[in-house]
Amino acid sequence: MNEPNEPITQIKDTTGNPAPLGLLGFGMTTVLLNLHNAGFYELNSMILAMGICYGGAAQIIAGIMEWKKGNTFATTAFISYGSFWWSLVALILLAKLGWAGPSNDTAMAAYLAMWGLFTAVMFIGTLRLNRALQIVFATLTILFFLLAIGDFTGASPGFKHATGYEGIFCGFSAIYAGLAQVLNELSHKIVLPLGPVTK
Repeated sequence: MNEPNEPITQIKDTTGNPAPLGLLGFGMTTVLLNLHNAGFYELNSMILAMGICYGGAAQIIAGIMEWKKGNTFATTAFISYGSFWWSLVALILLAKLGWAGPSNDTAMAAYLAMWGLFTAVMFIGTLRLNRALQIVFATLTILFFLLAIGDFTGASPGFKHATGYEGIFCGFSAIYAGLAQVLNELSHKIVLPLGPVTK
């Protein structure tokens, strides 16, 4: 306990905001994967590289930075979704290298549904944050469950392509939320609104 006249030292956090890095890592990788899901190109090394480097590594770095700031929600989100991208790449590469059998549609549906459940609970957390993040997590929840349904039911290519378009919207919503924070901070005013914060 401090003595009555003992000065109290307060440490001011002067580190940068890591949230835009995490949101952009997630958003850009999500858009590129879902362009594949929408039928624009086949699964290729570009998607895998983005999943490892930007969707994976950059988000995990952002999560560690958020931990230093004491932000439990952002730490959990960024490290979890960064690990999601690494696990998705691992699912593909382990099978390609012959180190494990490929996951069947039922296993993939379970994998995606579990991530959908996690994201749905995280969405509840965003109800205390801004509207932009609510949109990101709401559309991501929908995306995971649509992907799970597509794998579980053996849905038509049309259904999977439509799911890809929903994923593209989700990814761009995260890109918007990330870039808005960068531009607003640089401009010291609201350039791109993030929406009201719910108390």
